Amino acid sequence: MNAPPSTDRWITRPRPSPRARLRLFCIAHAGGGASAFRGWADALPAEVEVCPVQLPGRENRIMEAPFERVGPLVEALADAVQPFLPLPFALFGHSNGALIGFELARTLRARGRPGPVHLFASGRRAPDLPADRPPTHHLPEPEFLADLRELGGLPPELLAHRELLSLLLPTLRADVAIHETYAFTEQAPLECPITAYGGVADPRVRRAQMEAWERHTAGAFALRMFPGGHFYLQDDRPLLLRTLSADLHRVFAALQ
Repeated sequence: MNAPPSTDRWITRPRPSPRARLRLFCIAHAGGGASAFRGWADALPAEVEVCPVQLPGRENRIMEAPFERVGPLVEALADAVQPFLPLPFALFGHSNGALIGFELARTLRARGRPGPVHLFASGRRAPDLPADRPPTHHLPEPEFLADLRELGGLPPELLAHRELLSLLLPTLRADVAIHETYAFTEQAPLECPITAYGGVADPRVRRAQMEAWERHTAGAFALRMFPGGHFYLQDDRPLLLRTLSADLHRVFAALQ
């Protein structure tokens, strides 16, 4: 069983700011940790306190059991973000992180807690769309890793480091299981606007699947497509962060 959440383990704050007007909780892709957002705090507006989420089973939490289903994960994460809710916040999630962010927003709403003022959903089809490929999280290791390599999610140096790879494999499988076992339930759209980010050459997520996020907001919707594949945000980080900065300034304007 996973340990009760502790804010200092779940929420990292590389540049705490008592003058922040907005917190941006960032949730990484399958297998990714808070370090995926290294440098974001220096590149985004000073009024934004960037708060990368550190889920169990990765980086400094590598020895903790990862979650295999999204429901228990977002319940624990909702507890962890509780102390931060007095300040307006937005969510940025990439791939698996987009799904987690979406369900976190719905969980906070169900609890009667403040929700995000904006959701940035990156690199994942809209949550109500069914899977268009068979599951892989149960496959033997060679086939499972081959599928991740096709997506571009495994650096060559990690593949060459067998000991580290074997340590990370349970987390990778658990994260992919979160994605593949997710069952969408119909609810009212979120009140907050949604901006979907995607890569034009993503082999798994098509533009139309990103556009479908519009159905999940009662507010404004925008789609931003970037050069690159599923990990476009690593391939051209300066462009991504310039675009996100401009979008965050629009969020500030809406808050006034």
